[in-house]
Amino acid sequence: MKTSAISEFYKKSLVDRIACIKDFADLSDDEVMQLKQFGALDFETANRMIENVFSSHALPLGIATNFLVDQKEILIPMALEEPSVVAAASNAAKLCRQTGGFETEGDEPIMIGQIQLVKLPSAKKGQENIRKHKQELIDAANEVDATLVKYGGGVKEIDTSILDTIKGEMLIVDLLVDVRDAMGANAINTIAERLTPRLEELSGGQARLRIISNLAIHRKSRAKAVWKKEELAVNTPEFKATGEEVVERILEAYAFADADPFRATTHNKGIMNGIDAVAIATGQDFRALEAGAHAYAWFKTKTYKPLTKYYKNKNGDLVGEIEIPTAVGLVGGAIKTHPIAKISIKLLKVKTAQEFGRVLACVGLAQNFAALRALATEGIQRGHMKLHAKNIAVAGGATGSLIDLVAEQMITEKNIRQARAEELVKEYSK
Repeated sequence: MKTSAISEFYKKSLVDRIACIKDFADLSDDEVMQLKQFGALDFETANRMIENVFSSHALPLGIATNFLVDQKEILIPMALEEPSVVAAASNAAKLCRQTGGFETEGDEPIMIGQIQLVKLPSAKKGQENIRKHKQELIDAANEVDATLVKYGGGVKEIDTSILDTIKGEMLIVDLLVDVRDAMGANAINTIAERLTPRLEELSGGQARLRIISNLAIHRKSRAKAVWKKEELAVNTPEFKATGEEVVERILEAYAFADADPFRATTHNKGIMNGIDAVAIATGQDFRALEAGAHAYAWFKTKTYKPLTKYYKNKNGDLVGEIEIPTAVGLVGGAIKTHPIAKISIKLLKVKTAQEFGRVLACVGLAQNFAALRALATEGIQRGHMKLHAKNIAVAGGATGSLIDLVAEQMITEKNIRQARAEELVKEYSK
């Protein structure tokens, strides 16, 4: 019987790792050849990034065009598998260029590190004692990472709170750390661990978790854009609407999301379609961004809400705004290791993590606007199905100019199946 309990897999060479996997899954020689194609990320680099590497997983890397951010022209690299996202972001950015594109602002890069203290003789007395020694603790923390402090970062504040939990009272110490151009996890976790013995001494308790929080409420980015109503008119064979009508439809769609958490969740997923794609392209922790964004959607009102808002200005044009936590970095992690991540950062032309976060906010707003406009007018399915139909056409044997021809016919017939693609390829090839 084949087993996944492979002893010391991490010590094996690439050849031996692939041999194990080939035997386990009965892979063909062609499939093994696919695994050996690492692309821009070679085996040695990939093997330093994570454990037990045997190949790399490629995603399409696209460019969203037309972005004008604070009067600066940039290209947006996006790595993802979902059709229509890149085109939608590009079109949204194009439609707001004549009103100046996107205007942004961002908070300082303050992240939160949390230290959990339990088994306290008195949580209240422990809290008071820590507060008395706050400056001592800040000074000690800032001795841990002299380089961070040199560039203006470091621990700026220490807060405490008492939690009444199912395991009794706990004292939580929050470290507010300016992490400069890093995402901050490594720096914060190191500082938290270094302070732990002194905090245990001051509180009389025992430390448990010492970890960064991904709810980056002090590290938000904001973006705003105006779409002129005249630019929003839709005139296709399937759907027609004036700009004023489209504005109203988008506002109604936004009102739905504002009132209903089920809709708000999908509304915010559309925002993250764009942000995650840029995060993956640039080597960021997109999971941290996701967690922080969705938690923040609840945090502001303690009810899950949209991360964007829309309204009309005095001219009747559509105004969109976004506020979102953006814990990103330009140093550390995969940013300096992955060759494609390095190139993607160059395309964005960002010099600081704060600037990077503001660009991400623009992408999220653009993606959300595009989704709302499509949903409120023609619907999104035709755009999605167009690329899907092309893939089915290729699977059915279409090549060259036949791909578009077969795909369009299948969409017209509303019969997007490989069997139909094969029939059309035979028919058109005669």
